Amino acid sequence: MADWESFRKNHYELLGNAIVKNLDKKGYSAEYVATAEGAKRKIIDLIPERASVGVPGSVTLRELGLLEALEKRGNKIVHHWDPSLVGEERIRRLQEELSCDVFLTSANALTIDGTIVNIDGTGNRVAGMAWTSGKIIYVIGINKVCAGGLEAAIARVKNFATPPNAMRLNIKTPCASLGYCVDCDVPERVCRAMLILERAPSGRDCHVILVGEILGF
Repeated sequence: MADWESFRKNHYELLGNAIVKNLDKKGYSAEYVATAEGAKRKIIDLIPERASVGVPGSVTLRELGLLEALEKRGNKIVHHWDPSLVGEERIRRLQEELSCDVFLTSANALTIDGTIVNIDGTGNRVAGMAWTSGKIIYVIGINKVCAGGLEAAIARVKNFATPPNAMRLNIKTPCASLGYCVDCDVPERVCRAMLILERAPSGRDCHVILVGEILGF
């Protein structure tokens, strides 16, 4: 009986290492890590023990258990996923995420040539991915990789990342009920700000950890 999982892992490794080389050429410090647990250790090693860490909306980071692990170690974690935050208090928390020592985020899509694509509703996450005062760490599961270039990456975001995120947030968009994008024009639309990172942002310490497992949306 064939070892299907072994073939899959070998494919991910070949693909991951090829993308890492392209990311390195584009100014990132990139690394492929085969497992979620290995990625978690690597990310923690990249973050100083007493550093403050800003975390925007990201299922990937929460699946890895990073917030709890960093907080237990003594890091200050700043995030806005708290239902009690409303109005000006929530806005202050969003702004505080951007001023932390480390901005820890994921992405919606990654092309083989190393272009990172993200779409946001509020704009806080894409703002931090392009501009934040500290180190930026992008953690991306292998399921976010797109072979068809930028067009395929944008299509992935709209059809595979946004619908489940809208469902998670209980936002009544057409994609949340249909499962795919219809380029809606409803007030609840969550695809409002798109960031295409063709290169690492200038003057920043930018790391990409590409993980050989399915993580996030």
